[in-house]
Amino acid sequence: MQGTIQNREAFLNKIANRLGRESKSNVTRPHWAYNPQEDVLKGASSDELVEVLKKQCSKIHTDFNLTTQAELSAAVMNVIESFGGGPIVTWKDERFKQFGLGTLLKEELPQGNVDVFEWDFTLGSENIKKADLANVGITISEMTLAESGTVVLFSGKDRGRTISFLPENSIVIIPKSTIVPSMTQAAKILREKVKNGEQVASCINYITGPSNSADIEMNLVVGVHGPVKAAYIVVEDC
Repeated sequence: MQGTIQNREAFLNKIANRLGRESKSNVTRPHWAYNPQEDVLKGASSDELVEVLKKQCSKIHTDFNLTTQAELSAAVMNVIESFGGGPIVTWKDERFKQFGLGTLLKEELPQGNVDVFEWDFTLGSENIKKADLANVGITISEMTLAESGTVVLFSGKDRGRTISFLPENSIVIIPKSTIVPSMTQAAKILREKVKNGEQVASCINYITGPSNSADIEMNLVVGVHGPVKAAYIVVEDC
């Protein structure tokens, strides 16, 4: 359902008045003589983008894993074990089933006495409590920027954004086919979705590895206000 903008003209007219000029209703998009952002990793193959992402992960303190769909469950289990096990919190997302993780998350892990909670919007704030207590949060990237090692997560009623930053450890599943060179390509994809009238998430998170900060005396500290550790698992799907 698309929202309605209220009092737009009055708001824009007020800003224009404060700037001492008339409000403009039609703005011509500028033509830039140079677009260097378009040349970043231009023409790179899918395999080359994976290699760039892998190299970048070593710089952003993020574990990198490349696997096939058939071996994905084993890869996820290995990362979970390296992070110390559960409790685990995940999105309610059909793609887990499509990637063959449905049985692992709903049947195999619970039988191994690992607490797995799937986000349920009907439970309200209970979801946030579960995410806060979880050791591992598992999400799926919509797009991943090879240049910076940034995953793009779309939130929604079944995809709580707290899953990516409240648990101590974060696992992000990355379909290989969704890796793009940089922010430029990601922005174009989002713009096309809006242009085509597609429903776009109200909250889009760009996350680059575990949380970190260098605000204090320019000393980098990892794991300040979110996941202490992060792992990307790239799945061969193309």
